[in-house]
Amino acid sequence: MTRLILASQSPARTKLLAEAGVRHTVLVSDVDEDAVQARYGVTDPHDTALLLARAKAEAVAALPEAEGTLVLGCDSVFEFDGEAHGKPYTAGVARERMLRMSGNSGVLHTGHWLVDCRDTTPDDGTTAPGSGATLGAVASAEVHFMEMEPAEIDAYIATGEPLHCAGSFTIDGLGGAFIRKVDGDPHAVVGLSVSTLRGLLAQANVRITELWPTD
Repeated sequence: MTRLILASQSPARTKLLAEAGVRHTVLVSDVDEDAVQARYGVTDPHDTALLLARAKAEAVAALPEAEGTLVLGCDSVFEFDGEAHGKPYTAGVARERMLRMSGNSGVLHTGHWLVDCRDTTPDDGTTAPGSGATLGAVASAEVHFMEMEPAEIDAYIATGEPLHCAGSFTIDGLGGAFIRKVDGDPHAVVGLSVSTLRGLLAQANVRITELWPTD
């Protein structure tokens, strides 16, 4: 049986996979995102999302628990006014960002990295050989925001939801009330593009249907 590990602690990503019928388990990496970015000096939001997704996937792929599985790492970075916005963490940063975003638009980049940890030469005759693949892709979508009143922004921040989200917003939670439209894959805005995952799996000689429930 083909097994997929999601190297992310994001509830939104695991919920999205579950709703798409993709069997998986979660194993969180201990990657220090700031240290990774400092090491490689990446400033482009698109490349940063892919770099961090790769770092997470490879960290989990190196663990004994990942043997014989496929490991998927994901990371999202919001690009606004040419700047890369990760998680704001504080109410002050979130408020400053959202006041600027009100009535404007930005691009959410979600990096995906897949590592095939399966044996490339299985000898039991029942398991498909692994591809040895380690590859990635970025799914991006332009997000258009409605005008937001300062009082609404403060109320939203008070819920705590935007503090740990790339760009200070969600589309699948309370923040969806402030999004006018999305140009591109809406799943990328949630943090994981299922169609992008399908493409990566295909390059590892795996059909996404192999991860659907068998019952």
